[in-house]
Amino acid sequence: MMRSVKLALACLCLAFVAAPATDTRQLGRSVDGRPIDAIRVGDPSGTPVLVVGCVHGNEPAGIAVARAHAKHTPRGIDIWIVPDLNPDGVAADTRQNAHGVDLNRNFPFRWRRQAGVYASGSRPLSEREARIAYTLILRVHPRLTVWFHQHLDLVWASGGNRDVERTFARVSGLPYRALPPLDGSAIDWQNHALPGTTAFAAELPAGRASPAQVARYVRAVLAAARAAA
Repeated sequence: MMRSVKLALACLCLAFVAAPATDTRQLGRSVDGRPIDAIRVGDPSGTPVLVVGCVHGNEPAGIAVARAHAKHTPRGIDIWIVPDLNPDGVAADTRQNAHGVDLNRNFPFRWRRQAGVYASGSRPLSEREARIAYTLILRVHPRLTVWFHQHLDLVWASGGNRDVERTFARVSGLPYRALPPLDGSAIDWQNHALPGTTAFAAELPAGRASPAQVARYVRAVLAAARAAA
C-alpha cells in the first residue's frame, strides 16, 4: 500500500515538473474590445519564435495549432504565441476586422489603398490589431514568425530563409510554393524590416485541423525554429 502511495506521489510530482511554465499577457484589445493575448513558453534565453494562429477571422484552424504550442517547453526556443489576432473577425466569421479591414494588407511595407475583400485601411497600421502585432514583432524580434492561414494547402515562400521554410514544409506535409508578394502584408513587412529573420504563411487545408494534424504542425514549427537558430 505504501509503495503504491509513493508511486502515485512520484507520478504527480513528475506531472507538475513536466507541465510547461506559461506566461500569458494581454497585448491589447480589438476594435470591439475583445482581448488579444500572447502566451510565452520555452526558454527565455533561446531563439525567439512567434506563432500567430489567426489573422483572418474566417480562417481559424491555426488557433488550435497556436494554443497547442503552450503545452511544450522546448529547450533553446523562446516561443511567443498569439492564438487569435482578429477575434472580432472570428466572432463574425469574416476575413476582415470589425472596421472591415484586411489586417494582412494594413502593414507599412508596400502598403497601398485597396478596397473590397482586401481593404487595406485608411493608412498603414490604421488598425489596432495590426499595431499590436507590429509592436510585438519589433519588441521580440523573432528569428522566425509563422502565420497560419487557410485554405491554399501550402507553405508560401515569402522572402525569408528558404531552408527554414522548406523544413516546415517537409515536416508539415504541406507543399512548398513560391508565390508573389502581397502589398501591405505582415510577412513581407517583417522580412523587409528585420533582415536575417524569416516570416512565412502556413496555408492549412479547409476546415478544422484534426488532433494528428495539429501535432504535426506543432512539430513543423519546432523543426523550423531549430533550423532558424
